[in-house]
Amino acid sequence: MVTRGTDIGARIEGLDTATEAARGRLDDTVVDEARAVVDRASGRLRLSADHTVVAIAGATGSGKSSTFNALTGLELSAVGVRRPTTSWATACVWGAEGADELLEWLGIPPRHQTTRDSMLDTGREDKALQGVVLLDLPDHDSTEVSHHLEVDRLVQLADLLVWVLDPQKYADAAIHDRYLKPLASHEGVMLVVLNHIDTVPEDRRQGMVDDVRRLLAQDGLGKVPVLAVSARQGIGVDALREQIASRVSAKKMTKQRLEADLRTAATRLDEASGSARTRDVPKDRVAALDDAFAEAAGVPTVVDAVERSTRQRAGRATGWPVTSWFSKLKPDPLKRLHLALGAEGKQLTGRSRTSVPQATQVQRARVDTAVRSLADDVSGGLARPWADAVRRASISRLSDLGDRLDGALAETDLGATKIPAWAGAVRVVQWVLIVSALLGAVWLAGLAAMGYLQMPQPSTPRALGLPVPTLMLLGGVVLGVLLALVCRLLVSATARRRARAADRRLREAVRSVARELVVEPVEAELTAYATVRSGLARALK
Repeated sequence: MVTRGTDIGARIEGLDTATEAARGRLDDTVVDEARAVVDRASGRLRLSADHTVVAIAGATGSGKSSTFNALTGLELSAVGVRRPTTSWATACVWGAEGADELLEWLGIPPRHQTTRDSMLDTGREDKALQGVVLLDLPDHDSTEVSHHLEVDRLVQLADLLVWVLDPQKYADAAIHDRYLKPLASHEGVMLVVLNHIDTVPEDRRQGMVDDVRRLLAQDGLGKVPVLAVSARQGIGVDALREQIASRVSAKKMTKQRLEADLRTAATRLDEASGSARTRDVPKDRVAALDDAFAEAAGVPTVVDAVERSTRQRAGRATGWPVTSWFSKLKPDPLKRLHLALGAEGKQLTGRSRTSVPQATQVQRARVDTAVRSLADDVSGGLARPWADAVRRASISRLSDLGDRLDGALAETDLGATKIPAWAGAVRVVQWVLIVSALLGAVWLAGLAAMGYLQMPQPSTPRALGLPVPTLMLLGGVVLGVLLALVCRLLVSATARRRARAADRRLREAVRSVARELVVEPVEAELTAYATVRSGLARALK
């Protein structure tokens, strides 16, 4: 009922969202206060909207309880020396229907509750105050700590606050500094009563009231009505009752109190959060971070190993078989880094890490600089708590950097384990040529042996002006060597192409690590900041 035709619910949700996003980032005291306001406002909205909680508060001897009795027309609250030492407030309810849950929420025990409906008299004042839950609070300056706590608690829950001042102590700093001044944003839900006005000479009464207004103006409460009352003599009681009745009948007090609470809490949170423009993570900073991570991970070393390994493997496949086997004596650059072992090889060696050299101090310093530059860039202009939160987030997971980069290298498919298809075809051709040369050599050796033994020799076929076995031997050797030389150019081009492809894949893997460990935590803080700003904008609307 309270939210009908208003945006109070949206404002509570906005402050709730802002509070959740600010948790752990802004001062806990400010966030806890905002959280308490959200909880109180949400709790109040679930209760009766037909009742207005009016709390009468004041110091010892101010006549607070006399004022309470004068408004109720009953001797419900003990006064003077008869005042009890209990820390509970006394409640009088006009209109019991729907008030039980509200009184339970207020924490008023049943023995301290009185329902005005049950009284025999049904005077005009009862109808005027229909829907009022009138509270007589303990003395706020009592020596009992429990009294202070009860007053502080109920002052936060009341819809309308009536402060009763004594002519002798209306300038007491205890009430101005502890209650009135901190509630400067709540002047729309406050009344001030200057009681015992009968003890002041008539010619001084207006001047005293004006002095009270001056003090209230200094507290930021210049618009709060001040009523001169004598509860014992009945002076001004009707005017006070009419003030309360008019505000209650308008059904605005609950909404105004909640709005004032929300505005105060949201303003404090807004001041702590700052209002700088939300920023995105700059692409150039991310690129610099990726480069620093790639260098620290040893990407250039791995790329060079991919190129050399491809040259070695493809060169072995396409080289002249007589000499290419010597390349097997050279260690494979990728295997030395434990990057081309394959799944079975890793199981045999029991290694899950690579042997890429660890980052040097210069490389680690470059990483630190890139991370710090990114955090400083996106946090520029933000309030100190948010800037600190961004910086903490940027380094929160750097302890995992070494393992994550090493794992990224180990899991990246470098595309260097298989020789190119054309190299396989060249290998077949090379072996055909070498077999042809061997057959030619054997043929020539056989002819030489027959000549040596003076055996009749069969006619030897000729081609291109040369005996076929000679052509087979020379052609097999010459063509094999020439093919190996030509393939060196193709091997170099293939090695460079595979190195570039490996560099792209490795940098993509490193980029995902940089995003996971640095960029995403920073973006989470920026998102939280944007959420706080959006929520506060709704709460302060």
